[in-house]
Amino acid sequence: MYQNILVPLDGSELAACVLPHVEALAHGCQVKNVVFIRVAEPLHPPAGDYVFNFEEIQRMEAQQNQAAKDYLKKISSKISLAGAVVKIEVISGRPAEVLVEYATKNQVDLIVIATHGRSGVSRWVWGSVADRILRSAWCLF
Repeated sequence: MYQNILVPLDGSELAACVLPHVEALAHGCQVKNVVFIRVAEPLHPPAGDYVFNFEEIQRMEAQQNQAAKDYLKKISSKISLAGAVVKIEVISGRPAEVLVEYATKNQVDLIVIATHGRSGVSRWVWGSVADRILRSAWCLF
């Protein structure tokens, strides 16, 4: 049924609530590959008196990426995925756009993602990564 599942995680407890569902899918659908992925948004230093140099920004982004990898390793080691190959990825960019691009390039069959459940004005102001992925991705959601 599903061969390749993508699981975007942002470090929140809410995002991790999908893990039991991923585990059930892996067991029930004989999934071959599960990719745990986190998007590290590029740093944009604030304007002000202190000037960030390029090397400092690169160092901070490298630390951010390493923390994301460590988080994904910890998460992926805690669940049983019935023989599926587990991969972790940290990618950079605007979350909805790069996740859809990744899913398309890697022939993802299913994206398993939580949503914060905002509605009304807060959803209009903040938007929803899950909603944008739902409207853009070609695979199941």
